[in-house]
Amino acid sequence: MIPAIAPYANDLWPKLLSSAYRDVDPLLERLKLQGAQLPVDRSSRFELRVPEPFVARMRCGDPADPLLLQVLPLLAERTLTPGLMEDPLQEQDALATPGLLHKYDGRALVISTGACAVHCRYCFRRHFPYSEHGPRHYQSLLEHVAADPSIREVILSGGDPLTLSDTALIKLLEQFAALPQVTRLRLHSRLPVVLPQRVNENLVSLLTNLSVPVVMVIHANHANELDPSTARALAALKQPNITLLNQSVLLAKINNNAQALVDLSEALFAQGVLPYYLHMTDAVQGTAAFLVAEAEAVALYQAITAKLPGYLLPKLVREVPGQKAKSAIPV
Repeated sequence: MIPAIAPYANDLWPKLLSSAYRDVDPLLERLKLQGAQLPVDRSSRFELRVPEPFVARMRCGDPADPLLLQVLPLLAERTLTPGLMEDPLQEQDALATPGLLHKYDGRALVISTGACAVHCRYCFRRHFPYSEHGPRHYQSLLEHVAADPSIREVILSGGDPLTLSDTALIKLLEQFAALPQVTRLRLHSRLPVVLPQRVNENLVSLLTNLSVPVVMVIHANHANELDPSTARALAALKQPNITLLNQSVLLAKINNNAQALVDLSEALFAQGVLPYYLHMTDAVQGTAAFLVAEAEAVALYQAITAKLPGYLLPKLVREVPGQKAKSAIPV
């Protein structure tokens, strides 16, 4: 099926990804900001990475821009905060084999790569040992899934699976789709938002021709992240066998107000995506500035419940280590 809106050209996204900002000062210069306005960390071990298409949606001259604050490394990240951990979800305990997390019944999560197009400062895997996982383990994790008839859904995560080349992604997805017990594939990706040019002709063709349905879970936290470039990408992905969902994270100073959350749900729906999860921020060391108290989260959720129809309300959840599903926050 030819999409109503054409996807992007195949050769565009690698160029944009390779030219992503990796140094703080060029980014601040691009946004007409002075380093003195923000306590930036120019030598963070979790380095800056953000592509120009996402930067283009930031407000020049605004040190409090909600998109900028998601990606700019600040000195506060160096502060060790009691109660925050490098692996708050205890994912190392859920490893079935290198590159494969088996936390939930009937589902297996593949660490397909350690690469991302953007380094979100609140990332719950910012300390994950990616060097011990990834493509060199693909064969063993495929064999693990093939040997377990209970696994009906394979979830590609990372890093970000859409940073894989078209060739590598096609091969991996087709191998999982060929397993008789796998009835659904899910991809969790930030790229349709931060680098919508990744939704190219090859990707759309691959996903529409797979033998099993696909769930594409994108990640947007603020309505300003969505613009005509994301609308084009999401329209190209809107195919009969693809379900588009969004997960967001509740982040202090970014979206912890009712109007921002309402605007996000409305903007997502306008671009053909249903809100899925609103996550409490995970207790990751270095992310204290983003944490929102549960009482505040509940009050915000009650406020947006009064403003949105039920189908635009994401589920307010947190992930609890060892639990077989996300845990709903009582509201």
